Amino acid sequence: MKIDFTKASFKDFENIKDFSVQQRADVHYEFLQYMKKSGHLNYRLLGNSGCGPLIDIQNVDGTGSREYVSLVSNDYLGFTQHPKVKATSIAAIEQYGTGAGASPLIGGYYSYHKELEDMLCRFFDREPGSAIIYNTGYTANSSSLMSLLQKEDIAIVDMAVHASVYEGIQLTNTKRFLHNNLEDLERILKMVQPQYRTKLIIIDGIYSQDGDMAKLPEIYALARQYGALIMVDDAHGIGVIGEAGKGVLQHFDMKDKVDFITGTFSKTFANIGGFVISNPNISSFLQYQSRQNAFSATSSPAVAGVTTAIRLLEEEPEWQAKLWENINHLKSGLVDLGFDVGTTQSAIVPVKIGDPHMTSEVGKILLDQGIYTNPILYPAVSKKDARIRMSVMATHTKEQLDKVLEGFEFSDKKLHIAKIKYKN
Repeated sequence: MKIDFTKASFKDFENIKDFSVQQRADVHYEFLQYMKKSGHLNYRLLGNSGCGPLIDIQNVDGTGSREYVSLVSNDYLGFTQHPKVKATSIAAIEQYGTGAGASPLIGGYYSYHKELEDMLCRFFDREPGSAIIYNTGYTANSSSLMSLLQKEDIAIVDMAVHASVYEGIQLTNTKRFLHNNLEDLERILKMVQPQYRTKLIIIDGIYSQDGDMAKLPEIYALARQYGALIMVDDAHGIGVIGEAGKGVLQHFDMKDKVDFITGTFSKTFANIGGFVISNPNISSFLQYQSRQNAFSATSSPAVAGVTTAIRLLEEEPEWQAKLWENINHLKSGLVDLGFDVGTTQSAIVPVKIGDPHMTSEVGKILLDQGIYTNPILYPAVSKKDARIRMSVMATHTKEQLDKVLEGFEFSDKKLHIAKIKYKN
């Protein structure tokens, strides 16, 4: 079987008929070399500095490095570099050491874990005992869903939810509804209403590719009408949306309405890990039944820095304000240049191009201009939906964002991408 590398995507190498795992790996390696030679392999680039508005990246050929304006980090408020956040993590390591040493069930549950869970409950205005933390935001979704939903239940998911959700619902029945489409959701709810024990609607607060917001009030009304529960993954909303950065649920004044809130520490909270907020009984159930939690060594003491990041949302609101100044500056500049930024309502700013090859070319040109972005191609989005995805940070300067705008203007002069009519 011969794969046309000029039209291939990473999806094509998942399972090639009659190819052994070694054969798939070999042809996949050939594809990576093709992308590298064409200048389109701006994935897994080696960074020599911490995440921030600027990043030092090793040259692909190994000859030195270069500084880039970075739009690939979800550290929206820049808290990974905040002195108070770093000081808290350092102090926790000094007190507890570098690791937990065991799973939470058999000796790896420490006071810094309990403090963080209690603070999450207060942050979301939930009663004590309603939070459970995970080692990653990914497993907060995948592991909790694997234990919550079984073959008698059904997950009803917005088609744009994160890959971690899709992994978590493999053991249960599933239905996908068109992105943010209330009519399609209601059609499915009517169809499945009498058939399943538990019906769980799963949505994002802010969607990771388009940066748009869930229609939460309307979805909540449908859920209650048809006897369904709601899970909201607000990984990209917390710190960005709502008063004191409390996310989409705060924005809609619905923190007490949804049944499950999930999220991550790897974005606004400047660490690694994730959480599920529900109620004390379900949280206790997950502690014993969620396998990736029960059988994995728990978070290191460095996670204590999250508690300081949470406090900073209220103590230093200027970071959220500055983030929105930057979001509006970049968005308005791109629109003025004729680019399609879609329906974003967050710190995620896509430039929709639509052609995968052209999108990769733009990524290459931007890298040449000292701008590090993510070309997003199939299967992360549909083939006609290729785009450059950018994450804006509060710590970007106006000069850095203007350099990004100049880079897109230069790209348009070479490729005329702003003149391509993007069709959804």
